[in-house]
Amino acid sequence: MTTRIDNTFVKLKADGKTALIPYITAGDPRPNATVQLMHFLVEKGADMLELGVPFSDPMADGPVIQKAVERALEHNVSLDDVLEMVRVFREKDSETPVILMGYLNPVEHEGYESFANAASSVGVDAVLTVDMPPEESMGYMEALQAKDLDRVFLVSPTTPDSRLEAVNTKGSGFVYYVSLKGVTGSKELDVDDVAKQVARIGETLNQPIGIGFGIRDGETAYKMAQLGDAVIVGSALVSIIEANHDKDLYEIELALGNKMSEFRSAIDRADAS
Repeated sequence: MTTRIDNTFVKLKADGKTALIPYITAGDPRPNATVQLMHFLVEKGADMLELGVPFSDPMADGPVIQKAVERALEHNVSLDDVLEMVRVFREKDSETPVILMGYLNPVEHEGYESFANAASSVGVDAVLTVDMPPEESMGYMEALQAKDLDRVFLVSPTTPDSRLEAVNTKGSGFVYYVSLKGVTGSKELDVDDVAKQVARIGETLNQPIGIGFGIRDGETAYKMAQLGDAVIVGSALVSIIEANHDKDLYEIELALGNKMSEFRSAIDRADAS
């Protein structure tokens, strides 16, 4: 079965386009804003959406997203709440892929099959579970696959070839390439090294490659769009939400829209070059 993610990448490739995948944390700055922000990001050029599931120990995330998670948890946003947000989003948008990004603990608490059933029923397309290595994912991956949910894995500059083979076998949808050593929002991005590493992993993987971590402005998005199939942006957007979290939604959208336009224009420029 082809998924929404498969179809999106096929269409983008036919059009010579690179996907823009923005990340926001569900429930930040407040739960009733998330669905509207998801629709807004699509209006501003998002091809897919990555929605963060709040968790008390977000070990792969830098301080910007950690604070976003804290704001969401202040509102007691749970995994069930996030799934309900996706369900409401699907009432108006049946096409844009939604990837849940989070950690294993809430899923284990829910139960693999129960979570997969619930995620599939509300319209989730893929799950990226940061702390679930492919070598230990038996059972979990099977539960997701049974419900046609794509399994997205992280790979990094230090990922050995043996793990790439495991990712290629157990993953689907796309691979999330961590463009630097560190956590989300890190600032130092070595473009030449990213190019070298993407070429290396591309020799093993038969999945599209999305590049994330450290993409903070149009210039870095432009460079990454020339290397991968998707550009993933998170902290640059979440920091805008943080700066405006106590303002009304219109002001938040205005600030986010400017940044999204910067990213979308840069990626389109790279695709045209």
